[in-house]
Amino acid sequence: MSSVLAAIAGRSRDTRNYENALRMLGVPCITTLDPQEAERATHLLLPGGGDIAPIFFGQSDHGSRTVDAELDILQFQILSLFMAQKKPVLGICKGLQLINVHLGGTIRQHIATAALHEQKEGDRRHRVYHCGLDRGDFFYQLYGTGASVNSAHHQAIDSLGRDLVPVCRAADSVIEGVAHRTLPVIAVQWHPERIMDEGGGALLYYFTRPASVW
Repeated sequence: MSSVLAAIAGRSRDTRNYENALRMLGVPCITTLDPQEAERATHLLLPGGGDIAPIFFGQSDHGSRTVDAELDILQFQILSLFMAQKKPVLGICKGLQLINVHLGGTIRQHIATAALHEQKEGDRRHRVYHCGLDRGDFFYQLYGTGASVNSAHHQAIDSLGRDLVPVCRAADSVIEGVAHRTLPVIAVQWHPERIMDEGGGALLYYFTRPASVW
């Protein structure tokens, strides 16, 4: 995959798992919050992390945790560049929510079923189920009708952003994966970088295909 260079939009102290996962696949990567540096890359990975500042989706704070508005702004800027250039983007956990908010969607700041999803002495495990009408979407191609995933979140998509289609949900109807209708943009609410041998590696491999085959 010498033609592929992935940019991880984050701070290196927080992104080691993502860097290691990409290197396991032989994919070179850079970790940066500099939009100009990130723009050199062919692919963008938006990592997990704290919650998005609610002001970015028109709400006051009522349950968000470890908010970092400066980080959000830089991640939104980098995402905007990649989407404008139609480069592949993968959102993971917070990354899914960033994509949704960037496209005008909103977030439920604390879901009623958070105990089934949020991290407690390690990731939660649960199944997610294909919910799209198109069996050509990335989730069905990789996992068929369902998959076991790891979970570490207490928020979820509320209203969907423009041109996003849900491709899988948990049993409580929380959206766990989305795809853009026309752009090479996909996202999941779980952490594939932490379950490389249990389906996570397949998703990251799919994402890091050359842009020409998307």
